[in-house]
Amino acid sequence: MSAEFKRNISVHGSEELLKIRLDKPVAHAAGLLGIKEALRHGFKEMGITRSMKALLEMNQKDGFDCPSCAWPDPEKPSKIGEYCENGAKALADEATTTKADASFFQKYSVEELSLLTDYELNKFGRLVEPLVLKPDSINYEPITWQEAFKLIATELKKLDSPDEAIFYTSGRSSNEAAFLYGMFARAFGTNNMPDCSNMCHESSGVALSETLGIGKGSIKLEDLYEAEVVIVAGQNPGTNHPRMLSALEKCKRNGGKVISINPLEETGLVNFRNPQNIKGLVNGGEDIADIHLQVNINQDIPLIKLILKRLAALDTITSDVFDHEFIRKYVDGYDALLQDLEKYDEAKLLSQSGISEEEINKTIKLLAKKSKIVVCWAMGLTQHKNGVENIREYINLLLLKGAIGKPNAGTCPVRGHSNVQGDRSVGIQHFVNKDLNKRIKEHLGFTPPSEEGVDTVGAMKAMHKGKAKVFMCLGGNFLMAASDTTYTAKGIQNCELTVQVSTKLNRTHLVTGKTALLLPTIGRSEKDMKNGVQRKFTVENSMGRVTQSRGILKPASDNLMSEPEIIARLAHTYFDGKHAMDWKTLGDDYSLIREYIDKVVKGFDKTEERSSGAGYYLPNNVRELDFSKLPNGKAQLTINKVPHHDLKDDEFMLMTIRSHDQFNTTIYGLDDRYRGVYNERRVLFVNEDDMKQLHLKKLDVVNITSNYDNTIRVARNFLIVPYNIPRGNLGAYFPETNVLVPYNHFADRSKTPISKSIKVKVEKVKS
Repeated sequence: MSAEFKRNISVHGSEELLKIRLDKPVAHAAGLLGIKEALRHGFKEMGITRSMKALLEMNQKDGFDCPSCAWPDPEKPSKIGEYCENGAKALADEATTTKADASFFQKYSVEELSLLTDYELNKFGRLVEPLVLKPDSINYEPITWQEAFKLIATELKKLDSPDEAIFYTSGRSSNEAAFLYGMFARAFGTNNMPDCSNMCHESSGVALSETLGIGKGSIKLEDLYEAEVVIVAGQNPGTNHPRMLSALEKCKRNGGKVISINPLEETGLVNFRNPQNIKGLVNGGEDIADIHLQVNINQDIPLIKLILKRLAALDTITSDVFDHEFIRKYVDGYDALLQDLEKYDEAKLLSQSGISEEEINKTIKLLAKKSKIVVCWAMGLTQHKNGVENIREYINLLLLKGAIGKPNAGTCPVRGHSNVQGDRSVGIQHFVNKDLNKRIKEHLGFTPPSEEGVDTVGAMKAMHKGKAKVFMCLGGNFLMAASDTTYTAKGIQNCELTVQVSTKLNRTHLVTGKTALLLPTIGRSEKDMKNGVQRKFTVENSMGRVTQSRGILKPASDNLMSEPEIIARLAHTYFDGKHAMDWKTLGDDYSLIREYIDKVVKGFDKTEERSSGAGYYLPNNVRELDFSKLPNGKAQLTINKVPHHDLKDDEFMLMTIRSHDQFNTTIYGLDDRYRGVYNERRVLFVNEDDMKQLHLKKLDVVNITSNYDNTIRVARNFLIVPYNIPRGNLGAYFPETNVLVPYNHFADRSKTPISKSIKVKVEKVKS
C-alpha cells in the first residue's frame, strides 16, 4: 500500500439510534410464537419449499447438523422436526437465496459498507465467488481460486518466520476441515492456532482439566432426564440453546428440580411451551425453574461457598449430606476445603451474593438429600477474571455430593457453536501436546513445531505490534467476537494479508490487512459434491458424541469450495505438491482424512463407520471414574478466592449478553421479545433504583465508559431500559459493547476475556 493511500473504515459501524419500542418481556419460551418466527425467517430467506425441505432434515440421522449451537440430538430425533427457533434462523441465514456477488462489491466500497450495522451487513446474503481487496483499492474484485491460493502461498513464503502467520478457527468448521487446517499450520511451522473457544469456554477446559482430568463435560443428554436437580448457572438456554429446554422439561416431568442462577430471570427458565406436544401448544407449558437465585454479577463463588458451609454444617449432624464413601475413594482435598470454608462469615457471603435468606434456605433444603445433580453453565461463569475458579467452585459441590461419574449427575459446560468442541478434539490448539506431536510425526510424516503458539489474546497483541503479517480465519467474525474492538481492528490492519473463509459478509471482511481475500465456502445445509459423489463430514456435539452430517440443498453458487478442499488446495499450492501429506487427494476424499484422524487424534476410532446414525462417544475418563492422571490419582477439590470488584460509588458492573435475535456475532433481527425490546440493540438494562440515583429516565441516551490502565473506552449512544436486574448491575448486548472489554484483562490461566464483569460508568448524553 502506498504511503498516501488509506481506507477510511468505520470500525464499529453505525451508532445511530432507531425508533425503539418497549413492551413487557414475553412470559414463555417457544410455543406457537416460536414456530411462527422460525417459519417467518425461513420463508423470507429461502422460500417455503426450500425451507420445509431443509428443516425436516436438520439434526436427523441422515441429514445435516444444525449450524447453530452444539446441543446434542436425542437418540431418536423427533420426525416433526428436531430444531428450535434459533436453529431455524441459523439455517435461514445460511441458506438464504440472497447473494453478494462481484457486481455487489463493485457497487459498494468497503468504506461504504463499513458505515452500516452488523445486522445490515448480514442481510446482503451469501458470498458466491473468491474476491480480493488489493492494496490500493477500496473495492473487492473477483479472483480465481488458483490465483488466490498462489497469493496466500507467496505471502507465506515471504515471512521471516512461520510464527508471523496466525491461523484462527471458528466453531462452525467440521472435524475434517479443522484437522487439515491444524495440520497445515503445523506443517507450515507454527502453533499459532487461536480459536473461538479461547473467548468462551477456555475457562471451562482449564477448570475441568485441573479438577477432573478432562477439559470436557461428563454427562450425556439422557442423564438430564432422570437427574434429581439440574443447576443452570450463568446460562440463558431459552435464547442460546433452546433445545436444552426439552431436556429440562423431561427432567421436570420425572420429578426433577431446576435451580437457575443468573443476574437476569430469563424467559426460557420461567416457562417453556414445547412446540412438539399438545401441552406446549395449547396449555400453559412447563414452568422450568423451581428456584431462581438472582445472584449479583460474578458473585457465584460466595453463593456456592455459603451453600457448601451450610451443607457441611448439616453433614456434621447427620453424616449423610456429603457422600463420604465417594470422597474417600475418589476425591482429594476434603479436609483443606472444610478448613477454608470456616474462614468465611456467612452474613458477608450472603450479602455479597445478593441472594435472600429465604432463597438460600430453599436451596439448602433441596440439595441436602439429593445426589443426582447436574451443573450446566455457559459464559456467565467463564468470562470473568476468576472464570476458572467459578467453575471449580461448582465442581466442589458436585464432588462433595458424589455427583460425578454416575448416571444422571455431573458436569455440563454448554458449548456455543456447533463444532467448537470438535475443533479442539482434532488438534486446533495453540499449546503443545507431545503425544500428539509424536503421532503426527509417525503417521503424517513431518515434524510439527514444539514451541507454543499464540491464543486469541496473543494473536491480537502480535498483530498490534506488527509481529504477525498474515492472518487467516477459518470462519467466524474475529473482529466483532474479540474483546477491545478498536485495539483488535488496529492489529488486523497492520497485517500484510488477511484471509477469510466465509459464507456471508461480516465486519472482519471490511477491517482488513493491506491485501485481503474472501474465500466463499459451502454451508452446512448444502450438498458437498465431488465427481458426482456427495461427501459427508463429522462434528462433535457438546457432550462428546461424533456424528456425520450431509447437506441436502443446492449450493448458493457453482463457484463455492468446501472448507477441507480450500485448505488442501492451499497446502498443495504452498508445498508445490511436494510434502509427506498428499494434500490434494485429502481435499477430494474426506474418508482419507478420517483415517488420519483415527491414527493421530486420541479417542477417535473407526470414525468412518461408527459416526453414522447416532454416532459414537469419545472416551471420557470421568464417566469411568478414572482420575489416575491427577495428583494422588483422585479428583481435586480446590480452594477458590471470593472476588472483590471494589466498585466506586459511580461505577457499575456490566455484563454483555445476547438478544433473542442473534447467534454469537450474527444478528438475525433487531427484536428481543423475551426481554420486551423491539427494533433496537443499543440498549442498557438498568435497575430502576439505579436509574433514580443517576437521575435517568426510560429511553434517556447515555454513553458507557470503562477505564482500565488509564485507557478510556467508550460505547456511545445507548438507550436506558428499566429492567429486573440487581442494583449495581447492568446488561447490554454484544458485540456493540465489546469495545469496552480491555484486551489485557482476562481470566487467570485461561485468558478468556472479562466480557461478563466490566467496570463501567454511565454518562447521560446532552440533548
